[in-house]
Amino acid sequence: MQQDKWNKIPQEAFDWYDSYAHGGMDRRTFMAKLGSLVALGYSMSVLTSALLPNYALAEQVSFNDADIKATYVEFDSHSGHGKGRGYLVEPLNKEGRLPVVLVVHENRGLNPYIEDVARRLAKAGFIALAPDALFPLGGYPGNDDDGRQMQSTLDRSKIEQDFVAAAEFLKANPRSNGKLGAVGFCFGGYIVNYLAAAKPDLLQAGVPFYGTPAAKALRANIKAPLLIQLAELDERVNATWPEYEQDLVAYNVPYTMYMYDKSNHGFHNDSTGRFDEVNADLAWERTLAFFNKHLS
Repeated sequence: MQQDKWNKIPQEAFDWYDSYAHGGMDRRTFMAKLGSLVALGYSMSVLTSALLPNYALAEQVSFNDADIKATYVEFDSHSGHGKGRGYLVEPLNKEGRLPVVLVVHENRGLNPYIEDVARRLAKAGFIALAPDALFPLGGYPGNDDDGRQMQSTLDRSKIEQDFVAAAEFLKANPRSNGKLGAVGFCFGGYIVNYLAAAKPDLLQAGVPFYGTPAAKALRANIKAPLLIQLAELDERVNATWPEYEQDLVAYNVPYTMYMYDKSNHGFHNDSTGRFDEVNADLAWERTLAFFNKHLS
């Protein structure tokens, strides 16, 4: 029923939210645009509940689940901000060495949705680490607006190095089988593309969800197979795909791209009205199959 209600939201509202969430407009302008829809008969409460995250909806795996163990860990990041912190989740029902997967958040810090993605991976048999880029500023503040503003103040190159350090830390985990995957969403999708290009010997499989590519000068370095997940209605990110694909082909990078019909940027995130359950489930099934193939 909730999905049916959200499906009635006009597409321009989702486009405005994407612009707002990525710095294209301020909150006042965003809310004013939503107000123009209220004048046409839409409820502001329905609009905001659809577009702004409600993280209570995003818990698919409880942090108390008996099959996993979740802790917060710190790691050194000498080329980044000195120290990093992340949410480490391990399966308790698996023995021996296991594949490891880095989980990379959007442009707002380590929110509850991303922590839940890490738990989902652990339930599927992977050791997962979700770092928080906002750790140098005290960590995710509990709301996306402040988190987005905080992340925008950090040196992007140092954030990149913090994620490199996190990937190295995770791959060296005593239970690791030595094979590292990475999955990321939005800004996190960019980080997955960046890791594949900047640290080609570190990553064995990458799954960027609606992420922009790494700098063109780095793309010739990519070795890891990529599973690229894009949303049909995400014009901003999709505009970068044709050139990226040309380079992947030119450099013989193994990749598969899926474009999910009638989906918006953020369609995997089950805390907002952009969530597309059918496509999200399909994309996640493909993600797990991809990691099982390349990391086992």
